[in-house]
Amino acid sequence: MFSASILLQVLACALYSNWWPMLSALMYVLVPMPCLFFGGGSTQFLISRDGGGWIDAAKFLTGASAVGSVAIPIILRHAGLIGTGAMFIEFTSFFIFVCTVLCFHRASLEDEW
Repeated sequence: MFSASILLQVLACALYSNWWPMLSALMYVLVPMPCLFFGGGSTQFLISRDGGGWIDAAKFLTGASAVGSVAIPIILRHAGLIGTGAMFIEFTSFFIFVCTVLCFHRASLEDEW
């Protein structure tokens, strides 16, 4: 599923001969970083109510990165840098990426050693 998401990213760029949509792929790299740095590599802190300075910062940065993944194609379309078709391909790619992350999260919750 992740490969299909990246393929759609590249197609949004290649089909319209414009590589601006690849800017949202940068957000795909930034989304898991707070989880890796502040959450100990686990996704379980995202659903817990436990707080603290670093845990709350990680939740905020993860949310901001996720919103940025949706906002970047909209901003690029509004500025006229990408076409409407490329924007919708980007949204499809983001939806597949989110489904991949949710499947990974569900599998990691069930796979208790």
